[in-house]
Amino acid sequence: MPDILDTQQQIIKEFESLSDWTERYKHIIKQGRNLDPLDEQYKVDENLVRGCQSQVWLHTRLEDGKVIFEADSDAAITKGLVALMVRFYSDQTPKDIIATSPTFIKKIGMQEHLSPTRSNGLASMVKQMKIYAMAYQSKMAEQAADS
Repeated sequence: MPDILDTQQQIIKEFESLSDWTERYKHIIKQGRNLDPLDEQYKVDENLVRGCQSQVWLHTRLEDGKVIFEADSDAAITKGLVALMVRFYSDQTPKDIIATSPTFIKKIGMQEHLSPTRSNGLASMVKQMKIYAMAYQSKMAEQAADS
């Protein structure tokens, strides 16, 4: 699995290779279509990301010291955005998730091309992913202290 900074660079290169925002939106939607389906049992209120206009479910687990994110949304562009965030943060350590901001969002000009509600929703996704990472980091520290 590439490290988080390599993934960030890959995403930036992908978007820079697309000629305009019509192509970039198509790429975002394609990311959502390629997202593994989220098991229906995880589409529950406690997994909803607050602050998103569309419904976004975020399920997470810790495997071998790395956070695995799974997600879904009922809106195509939002599903693409959460797919990008899953790709960026999933399979990384809690420490790396907490320490690394998704600067690719600004570098590819995404903020200027999202509606304010989508921008807020994206910020809510990032915040929720970092909260999960902090909880796992705390849990891992407790387990290390107990052993």
